[in-house]
Amino acid sequence: MFTRHLPLPDHSFFLFGPRATGKTTWLRQVLPDAAWFDLVRNDVYLRLLNDPSRFRVEVEALEEPGWVVVDEVQRVPALLHEVHGLIEHTGKRHRFVLCGSSARKLRRLEADLLAGRVLNRSFFPLTLAELGGERPLGEILRLGLLPVVWDEPRHAVETLEAYASNYLREEIQQEALTRNLASFARFLRVAATLNGQAVNVANIARDSAVPRQTVQRYFDVLADTLVGTWLPAWQPRARVREVAHPKFFFFDCGAVRAAAGRVRAPLHDADRGPLLETLLLHELRAHINVSGCGGELSYYRTGAGVEVDFVWSGPDHAVGIEVKAGGAWRHEAGRGLRELLQQKVVARAVGVFTGERAVRDGEVTAYPVREFLRRLPELIR
Repeated sequence: MFTRHLPLPDHSFFLFGPRATGKTTWLRQVLPDAAWFDLVRNDVYLRLLNDPSRFRVEVEALEEPGWVVVDEVQRVPALLHEVHGLIEHTGKRHRFVLCGSSARKLRRLEADLLAGRVLNRSFFPLTLAELGGERPLGEILRLGLLPVVWDEPRHAVETLEAYASNYLREEIQQEALTRNLASFARFLRVAATLNGQAVNVANIARDSAVPRQTVQRYFDVLADTLVGTWLPAWQPRARVREVAHPKFFFFDCGAVRAAAGRVRAPLHDADRGPLLETLLLHELRAHINVSGCGGELSYYRTGAGVEVDFVWSGPDHAVGIEVKAGGAWRHEAGRGLRELLQQKVVARAVGVFTGERAVRDGEVTAYPVREFLRRLPELIR
């Protein structure tokens, strides 16, 4: 069992994360005495779907104050009304965890009912620190960091293939997020193949034989079900023309390889760059979530093609981060970082590569992957 680093809030909170990232396991660990409403169970689901007010009645009947967990809350969105009423009328007698793997059905209710009353927390696959050990980076890029994968590494490939299949069947088909599962499956494979690239809707529509307007809606489904995230183009205080198309990243290296139908293929050199960026984006998002440092992530690219993989923008400064999958840091790799430093729009410029020792390259310091991750609290805060 893995030790997760997310601190337990002292206030009611949403906990959203993709399927199989370990949300329920973590909640069982940190809240062993909580009252539990598991909407994965059909008896609980049907009881509360047919009469959401039963939730309020059952919570009010609890003899002891404490935590109340609603797992897979997106299955019965009307429960947010009941939680709102309980918070309004019972004050701090109970604190609630509203846990789910999709925000699609809850977004409007959350904004209308619970804004300011319930915190937002995210849950991710394991970080390298949570995984522990010194497992080869190539294996992590190939298999990702889902806990279920590392619980039984011998069955990792089959687990990832099942994950992709279950996502289509349970998250997309059963929740009726699209009427045409075949077209979504084609889109999913193309989108996974283009993971980490600036999104060209017209090209994806052509390659997946799906209308353009449907492609955009399908990307919204991926984001709402938390299997991917947009990385917008950064707009610094610069006079050069920036490229505005966002990139789209899947949440996990192993999951994206499974979605692309490549989880059984060997890891080629051409795969390492996008997968390492996927891993680093995951680690950056997890660090921001756990540390509470805030800020926004984006990427930077001028019309001339000068690119920086990630820019973290805090309230009073920004940090540029360039990621290279090679074992040696080359001076030309820091071109985009040096441009941002010259423009004085970032306070710090950092490289990440797969070598063994940190390298000082003028104003740019390049760190091996694991050293960069150890230094995140001092680099981004």
